[in-house]
Amino acid sequence: MAEINGKQERMVVHLEIGGQHYYYGNLKALCDHWDKDALGVGYAYLRNYGISGEKPFRNARCIIRKGIIIIRKGIIITSGKKPLLEKNLSGSRL
Repeated sequence: MAEINGKQERMVVHLEIGGQHYYYGNLKALCDHWDKDALGVGYAYLRNYGISGEKPFRNARCIIRKGIIIIRKGIIITSGKKPLLEKNLSGSRL
């Protein structure tokens, strides 16, 4: 994860299909949610295609882009699956 001005960057995969927009944390998550028939392309092809911000994948059914999402910097203290407390790096509660 990269950092800009105290903020963290994460890669995001953007799917535009049927006039709707969907966002995924990675290409595999997108392909696990949508089948090859819906997208008109499979995971292996997309992985080898090399989607980037400058090189989106386009076909008659969808457009798939990669981009960056900026998130605030923080630490989440967890116990099991539920967050107990979220703190920023100075230690104060968010």
